[in-house]
Amino acid sequence: MSEMTATQNDSTNPVRRETVESRVQDFNRFRELGLVAKSGDFFPSVHYPPITMYPEAEEEELLGDYVPPADGLFDVYLHLPFCEQRCMFCHYPVKFGQFGDSVSDETERYLDALETEMDLFRARLGIPMFQARSILVGGGTPTLLAPVQLRRMLEGFKKRVDCSRVTQFNFDVDPGTLTDQHGEERLRILREHGVDRLTIGVQSLDDEILRKMHRPHDVKTALAAIEACKRHGFQLNIEFIFGYPGQTLASWTSMIEEAAQLDVDEIQLYRLKIEAYGDAQGPIQKIATLRPEQLPSFEEAIRMKQAAIDVLASYGYTENLRRVFSKKREHYSHYAHNQCCQLYDQVGFGLTAFSSLRDRFLLNTQSFDDYYRRIAEGRLPVNRGLKRSHEEQRRWAVVLPLKNRDVDKAQYEALTGIPFEQSFPELWEQLLAQGLVEDRGGFAGLTAKGAFFADEVCHQFHAPQFIPFEQDEYANGPLNPHRSMTS
Repeated sequence: MSEMTATQNDSTNPVRRETVESRVQDFNRFRELGLVAKSGDFFPSVHYPPITMYPEAEEEELLGDYVPPADGLFDVYLHLPFCEQRCMFCHYPVKFGQFGDSVSDETERYLDALETEMDLFRARLGIPMFQARSILVGGGTPTLLAPVQLRRMLEGFKKRVDCSRVTQFNFDVDPGTLTDQHGEERLRILREHGVDRLTIGVQSLDDEILRKMHRPHDVKTALAAIEACKRHGFQLNIEFIFGYPGQTLASWTSMIEEAAQLDVDEIQLYRLKIEAYGDAQGPIQKIATLRPEQLPSFEEAIRMKQAAIDVLASYGYTENLRRVFSKKREHYSHYAHNQCCQLYDQVGFGLTAFSSLRDRFLLNTQSFDDYYRRIAEGRLPVNRGLKRSHEEQRRWAVVLPLKNRDVDKAQYEALTGIPFEQSFPELWEQLLAQGLVEDRGGFAGLTAKGAFFADEVCHQFHAPQFIPFEQDEYANGPLNPHRSMTS
């Protein structure tokens, strides 16, 4: 039996052993049915097709016949691939160093290229400026820039992106960049430019786990950063990773209770992924290979997830977007909702950035040299992508909304030309019979059980070539995704 908190039998304890263990039973049952891979491993259903599976493609074939949306609005992403040091769990290419104290040649070169990329994309679409609906600036560590460069980046961005209709301006931040000698100035710059929501990559409130993650901050710094963001009035989301080497169910549960008492607007949970799902394999793979005994078992990760849900619920947090828990319905990422639930057109700029458009997907190069070379040649840095066939369109239009909230049936028919009920009738009935999905009239969604296994349920709708694991890596059951490809 798994280690539980010392107060497990206390009636006031929000973590119920029977609920936690019932999720493990579900996990094992769904593994036998073929929903979960035999190994117990998982693959996050973040995009469809997954980022690592896009074929090579160039901008001409991907954008040649593209027409901007009728309302002219885009959700906009900006990527800054710079960090102080490599986190063990990171699966994306970045450059490392102390960039925040002074202007560096490397970051200046990148900001120059970023502005040129936006200019090239505007010219390709024939528009004077991008009209933004929502904005996310991510990385890397966007706030690692020196204040003068942070201001330069935002000013250059606003010369190319009209923010007058933006409903939310998000920034991903690192605790140390908000608490060092430039922290207050960075926060003021963000506020001056309309940023109103921040996501802090806290990842843990345990200094030993932070050390194992190779994070550049400690718990004291994370707590100071949270307080600084509150003082400046930002809507605040904090992130945590579970299933990490050295974590136990007891320590994780205690930490989530501590996090819930910080009274932030949103708390986001990520399960540790060993194999890359982005453009670079993280060092965590080597750690898992050399010291597998330090990794919590997959069953233990399931316990951690359910325990966190129980603790957060006891403090008034409910799942708003998938993996994101908030006290108020209005506290969520507009960018994530618009791109993944509404399926609005979104454009991305920077290394490895993507543009998710209503019938196609473009992905930028993962190589710094290639990024700079393409832009210097007057080309967009796109090197992969897909114009979706009707078959892929109807899969895409269910995977992202179902994973993150619900499928809007009217929207689905508008995007695919067919009613949702006619798209995957046999598969849907199979998932209904297992208690994983439910019909809500104008919407189709996941049950509480289905939401817990949202990634795996969404894999059921993947085309065979885009299923994360090979057929024999699943049990030969009715939910083996390779067997449930019914139309």
